[in-house]
Amino acid sequence: MARKHRTFTPEFKFRLVLQILTGQKSAAQLCREEQISDSVLSRWRQQFIDEGARIFEREGTRPDEAAQARLAELERVIGQLTLELAAAKKASEWLDSLP
Repeated sequence: MARKHRTFTPEFKFRLVLQILTGQKSAAQLCREEQISDSVLSRWRQQFIDEGARIFEREGTRPDEAAQARLAELERVIGQLTLELAAAKKASEWLDSLP
């Protein structure tokens, strides 16, 4: 019978890696306690070390999908308002030219 693939939350992974890095527990101890392989724990640790600097990036340096979608929506609204303003100016000029 095949073993079911387990999934772990980011909080769980973070907690385990933090325990290793702070010296609270050894990697071998955590692997035994949590019944995970040492290669999985090593991969999480390396990922934390490689990507940890992104936590300190400024919000504006890497826009996420939600920010990009919001920007596109705002650009669309600006375009629409620009067209409406141009039409209003033409209508105003036309009305001013009437006797």
